This record gives sequence, structure tokens and C-alpha cells, in this order.
Amino acid sequence: MLIPTKASTRQGILLMLFAVLLFTMMDALAKGLVQRYPTEQVVWARFTGQLLLVIVILNRNLPPVLRTRHPRLHLLRSATQLGATGFFFTSLNYIGLAEATALTDINPVLITLGAALFLGEKLGPRRIAGVVAAMIGAMIVIRPGMGVFTPAALLPLCCAVCYATNAIITRKVGSTETAWTSMLYAGLFGTLVTSALLPGAWVPIPLSDFPIFITIGCLGTAAQLALIRSFSIAEASSVAPFGYAGIVLATLWGILLYGEYPDLMTVIGASIIVIAGLYVWHRETQAKG
Repeated sequence: MLIPTKASTRQGILLMLFAVLLFTMMDALAKGLVQRYPTEQVVWARFTGQLLLVIVILNRNLPPVLRTRHPRLHLLRSATQLGATGFFFTSLNYIGLAEATALTDINPVLITLGAALFLGEKLGPRRIAGVVAAMIGAMIVIRPGMGVFTPAALLPLCCAVCYATNAIITRKVGSTETAWTSMLYAGLFGTLVTSALLPGAWVPIPLSDFPIFITIGCLGTAAQLALIRSFSIAEASSVAPFGYAGIVLATLWGILLYGEYPDLMTVIGASIIVIAGLYVWHRETQAKG
């Protein structure tokens, strides 16, 4: 496994932030679609879009990319990516965008712990402090026991487990194989599984909604590529805390697209998350060389 440097850690953090931006944009569009279409149809568009884009981009390079030394890991990684997307999109039928994102964003804690257990990454005091502070901010946003933790809240929590597992596997295989291999297998797996579910659930798509479905596929593909690259060049526990930026961005999209304004406690919690992320960024990029 490659040893991250100061430069690769900084690049990994920037890629993570870019991935989070694209993912939250995709989620915001998906929230509008799942109110009018079956969730499996929206998830199908996300993975089919990825599969088609990867095939077009790779073109003649497709056969070499299909070869892998880790078929079982790619199968598990693809399944967890589909699970993360499916659980989150389904939760948007019942929970606000900001709340669902906040619940999902326990994943940096799971990634940091999982990276220490399975990848041998160190749990230094800076990482622990940053993750704990960001988690406290997330708890302020979601305020357990005040209406957010309904049975539907299990959906984004399941998404967090899938996402964390996916990130750890990505870190393991990403240092030895190209990101396109992971992209191709995930797109293929997600397309096959969701296509099998479509016959009894398909709702005709008017021409006016086609651009939204296409955009979801494009955003998800670009975000996943950035995410894979981030976890491939930097330690998972270094970049994971920056996933908390998703809460802030999801809140922004909620305001702009759905008129969901955050209350004071949400603003306070989001501020703590941003400060924690900046702290980890500063300390990690200064400590590595």
C-alpha cells in the first residue's frame, strides 16, 4: 500500500471535498425525483449513467480495465456502493435532505475506526479530536430524541455503514489498481441489480425530466471517481472527516431547492463540523512530509 505524503494528503482532501459537493448535488436532485418516481428507478439511472460513461471514456481500453486481482473485493465494494445509494435515496422519501445527510455522516467515525482495525492506520490524537468534534457537531444538528430518530432514520444509518465499508475496501484495492476498474464493476453491478427490479416499478419519464436523470448519472460518476482517487492516495482516516462538509452543503441545497431553512442549533452544529474539518486539514498537511 502506498505511503501518503504531505502533497498526496492535501490532494486527497481536496478530492474528498469535490466528491462531497457533487454527491450532495446529486442527492438534492434525487430528493425531487423520488417524490415522483420509484426509488429503484432513480438508483438505476445513477448506476446506468456511470456504466455508460465509463464504457464511453475507456473505449478500446475497456478489456485491460476489466482484469483484476481482487474480484471478491470488487464484488463487495460494488454491493456496498449500491447499498449506500439505495438506502440514502429511499430515506429521502421520509426524512429531510439535511437530516438524512447528518445521519449518514457518522461514516467518518466508522471509516477512521475501520481503517485502524483493518488497514493498520494509526489513530493519532489529531484525528481522534477532529472526528469527535465533528461528531458532536453532527449530534447537535440531528438532536437525537427530538423527532429525527424515527424508524426511517435507520436507512441513512445503514447507508453510513455501507459507505464506510466501501471506503475501506477502496483504500485497500485503490493503491494497486486503477480507479476505472472500481468504477466499471460498480456501475455494472448496480445496473444489473436495479434493472432486475425495474419491470414491476418503471414509471414513464417525460422529456422534461430526462435531463435530471442524466445529470444524476453524471454527477454520481464524477463524484465516485473523485472519491476513489481520494481514498487511493491518502489515508482513509485523514480524508474521512471532510465528509462532514456534506451536512453544510445538504443544508444549502435544502434551502435553495426545497425551502428547508435550518434552525439555530443546526447552524451551530454545522459550524463545529466546519471548524473540526479545517483543524484536521491544517494539522495533517503540516505533519506529513
